[in-house]
Amino acid sequence: MSSSPEQKTEEDWWIYRGTGKPHSAIENLPEAPAWRTFDTPPADQLMALPATEVTAATARRLGRDRQASAYQADTKEIHLVNLALHLRRPLLITGKPGVGKSTLAYAVAHELGLGPVLRWSITSRSTLHDGLYAYDAVGRLHDAGIERSATADEKPDIGRYLRLGALGTALLPWKQPRVLLIDEIDKCDVDLPNDLLNVFEEGEFEIPELARLGPDKEQHVMTADQLGTAKITGGWVRCAQFPFVVLTSNAEREFPAAFLRRCVRLEVQPPDEARLAAMVAAHLGGNQDTASLRTELIAEFLRRQREEDAALANDQLLNALLMAERGLWGHQPGRDMIHDVLLRPLSDG
Repeated sequence: MSSSPEQKTEEDWWIYRGTGKPHSAIENLPEAPAWRTFDTPPADQLMALPATEVTAATARRLGRDRQASAYQADTKEIHLVNLALHLRRPLLITGKPGVGKSTLAYAVAHELGLGPVLRWSITSRSTLHDGLYAYDAVGRLHDAGIERSATADEKPDIGRYLRLGALGTALLPWKQPRVLLIDEIDKCDVDLPNDLLNVFEEGEFEIPELARLGPDKEQHVMTADQLGTAKITGGWVRCAQFPFVVLTSNAEREFPAAFLRRCVRLEVQPPDEARLAAMVAAHLGGNQDTASLRTELIAEFLRRQREEDAALANDQLLNALLMAERGLWGHQPGRDMIHDVLLRPLSDG
């Protein structure tokens, strides 16, 4: 007999637990609410996730050999990640540069076994089309000039000139939700947040170059995954599971209310001493000979953030500790270099 809401503990509804240890709880994710249910093709048409492995991108953020302790999510972060998973809503993460906003996407993908993270890095020139797909029209024209032997009534196989972007790949009909990282959304053009709204609401988009071939025409296109391909029918890409979307922002701009109300919003605070120590151990390993050195530099890092209100990124601490353990801490000029160069505030010109 299932327990009533009053009998449940806060962990009972968690899919993501924040432990860093891979598990299969994503299989227990309840059905989407009716207002967030998308197209569900037959089971044999659902796409299996790419193999979950420790990619170079994951290792850079979580530690190559110690993923279980690399990212220590607090209870608030765990709650909001799970809200986004249950509600099928994007997670908008704001915080100062270097506090680990994008790392959370890799931590969720690693723990839940959701394949490689699909990353879309935003610039001031980014458009919705960039995230959905790219069409190599020039390459197609070039090849058409070479392949004159094709009969006139043949319809061109243009799928090989199309590559889905990170957003387009995330919206394919996967068996389980993919993790999509839209990094530094506050750098975007003023129109991009509003342009994303329809895709976030509908979970689908059309590729006109393929739609023109007919409603039943199938084409294989490349995806954002390495060597990945997908079959597109009638020019439409429709998700079966809304992706777990993480949008990061340095809080440098305001977003439209219509965009914000469709997101679960998380403000990440700078990590405390325990979380920094876990991050350091994950990336640099355990070393009893340098334990006091690490404690001293972590304390200095936090003091500068607190007392001097200095903008410092977590990777600056890693760089400082790496060089300190390689010998720079053994003499005063080296210590000065660590303090003045490697721990120099990002706000200093």
